[in-house]
Amino acid sequence: MSVKVQISKTYPVTGMHCASCAARTETFVKTLPGVKAASVNYADTSLRVEFSPEDISPSEMKLAIRKIGYDIIIDEANSFELREEAYKEQLKNARINTIGAAILSMPLLVIAMAFMDMPYASYIMMALATPVVFWFGRQFPAGAIKQLKHGSANMDTLVALSTGIAYMYSAVVTFFPHLFHKEGISGHVYFEASAVIITFILLGRLLEERAKSNTSASLKKLIGLQSKSVTLIKDNGEQTEIPAGEVVQGNIILVKPGGKIPVDGTVTFGTTFIDESMLSGEPVPVEKSTGAKVFAGTINQKGSFHFRAEKVGSDTLLAQIIKMVREAQGSKAPVQHLVDKIAGIFVPVVMTFAMISGIAWFFLAKDNNLMHSLLSIVTVLIIACPCALGLATPTAIMVGIGKGADNGILIKDAESLETAHKVNVVVLDKTGTITLGEPVVQGMIWRKDLFADKYMRLLHGIEKSSDHPLAAPVVRYLEDSGIESISDLVNVENITGKGIRAVTEENAFLVGSKILMDEHGIEIDDDLLSASEKWQKEAMSVSFFSDNKKVLSVISISDKIKESSREAIRHLHELGIEVYMLTGDNEQSAGAIAREAGIDSYKAGMLPQDKDDFIKELQSKGKIVAMAGDGINDSQALARADVSIAMGKGSDIAIDVAKMTIVSSDLSKIPQALKLSRLTIKTIRQNLFWAFIYNIIGIPVAAGVLYPFLGFLLNPMIAGAAMALSSVSVVSNSLKLRLKSLL
Repeated sequence: MSVKVQISKTYPVTGMHCASCAARTETFVKTLPGVKAASVNYADTSLRVEFSPEDISPSEMKLAIRKIGYDIIIDEANSFELREEAYKEQLKNARINTIGAAILSMPLLVIAMAFMDMPYASYIMMALATPVVFWFGRQFPAGAIKQLKHGSANMDTLVALSTGIAYMYSAVVTFFPHLFHKEGISGHVYFEASAVIITFILLGRLLEERAKSNTSASLKKLIGLQSKSVTLIKDNGEQTEIPAGEVVQGNIILVKPGGKIPVDGTVTFGTTFIDESMLSGEPVPVEKSTGAKVFAGTINQKGSFHFRAEKVGSDTLLAQIIKMVREAQGSKAPVQHLVDKIAGIFVPVVMTFAMISGIAWFFLAKDNNLMHSLLSIVTVLIIACPCALGLATPTAIMVGIGKGADNGILIKDAESLETAHKVNVVVLDKTGTITLGEPVVQGMIWRKDLFADKYMRLLHGIEKSSDHPLAAPVVRYLEDSGIESISDLVNVENITGKGIRAVTEENAFLVGSKILMDEHGIEIDDDLLSASEKWQKEAMSVSFFSDNKKVLSVISISDKIKESSREAIRHLHELGIEVYMLTGDNEQSAGAIAREAGIDSYKAGMLPQDKDDFIKELQSKGKIVAMAGDGINDSQALARADVSIAMGKGSDIAIDVAKMTIVSSDLSKIPQALKLSRLTIKTIRQNLFWAFIYNIIGIPVAAGVLYPFLGFLLNPMIAGAAMALSSVSVVSNSLKLRLKSLL
């Protein structure tokens, strides 16, 4: 039985007007055949869907979604550009409708307030209100009808019902006033209420859309870093301009001063300084010369240079960052799922509450029962707004993830951003995380009775076959000494966390820790042992090289602490976070590094499984653990941690496993990431508080609960303005995150 392939895609959604629209779309997509999971983000109007292409195609999904009144953009190559075009068109229409409604509503309001006794006032007001209700505000009844066809309701339903009831009541009073006079009811019309309410709501949506667009400013900035064209150098040296999308691996590209690097590659000619702040968050330009790596989107500062294209299109680091930020901004924090459920049932509950309040006023009011009943229904329907609730979490998440990207902190999903604020323990790998990860050989001592040259060649061959971080500096050291490998190695076996074993036709050899030597009963001469102990006290890593009987050589390797490590660990302590260092290195070296970095707790001689077990142990004590590492040997522990952080210059496996990536490998970004999470969660809580309080207070007041005590009834027009401002205030509060410092 074959297993169906599942793919995950993110598509822009058009036609949504409120959080209920998003909930409706998400629920509908989940019912489509072949769809395994779906998530709609109202803040960035996107649908993230996991589906089987054998059961449903994007085109079929698009047609199905159109039937419920919405649409998706499935042209992936141009999705961002098409969404921007659709957004601009939507903003243009919103601006026209708002201005048109406002121009007609102002005289309406003046007549209602001062000139109701003028001849034909009701007819003039009706003439002014009709275009507002049925043309400039046509989206509300149109949206409500679409929802009604599918047995659903959204914010359009509330607005269409409330303004429609006010308009129809006023029309009946205008044409048949005697029916009301006969019953002793005042023949007051509410044309101004229906028109002004629509104007306020249109203005609120216009402001909301403009504010929401700012939440994705970081993503737009990243996309703006992509080059449109490049200067290609042909084999004959001729230069020609080609579109950036046509660059292929192996092309030689010329970059002039001030130009953007179009793709990832390696410098082949020239020396320059490049602004890599979009990757690292650091403003100081980085010097590049032959052999140095350059990345798409970074900006050349000084001289011209040539480089060979190595990663193009969607494989560039910039493209991966854009993809990660886009997916992360579209993901949902766990708290959002509860909010979505509330938003989904909000509209029917409000409609029911409005009817109950209307019936209560009709039977309990002492006079003008019908008028009071009508006003309470209209006001409740208007003031209730699920939009503020629906925007509270995703706007804060989008701004938070965007701010992280601006500072060189890539966050893969909203869940990790939400979890990070609870972290109380940070576990750090040593090599490449606390230290530079660029160890160099400081000394190499051989047994006195040996002809070292032969064994140096053998050691070079063994280390060249190893993927251990300490093998590379040994290889470099030997090559710089003019040593080449021998060719008679039969078998090379990596011993995880301990070293390497090699077999030749003559003998078996080991390269690794003293533990490895002891396990195999290898003898160590006193002078070599003494040298190794001295180096270990100086915080150097020591590696032993032996045959199957005796140690042949001892090698000292040192790795400097990053300049940012001490400061970063101090900041973590200030945040009240415990810091542990784990390393496969020996006890003495680990202790020396820990003391230098300001770390109180460390574990030495740790294998990958030991790191994983240590994190499990911390979690069993109720700790929320963040793990930062850069190597393949860290991937198991990274997967185990509550929040996993990969250092950007580490292995692809570590980066794939981790939920956050520090692009520059600067340790100071970790406390910044945790502080960003705390600020984001604080913003979400503020947004949710005000969104809930607004509805908890607003709806009962709109229903008239204060009237028996204070004689106060909420004007429907004020209710419309309050509803519009609630969404704008939530988005504005989220945007304040961009101004907060992470230091």
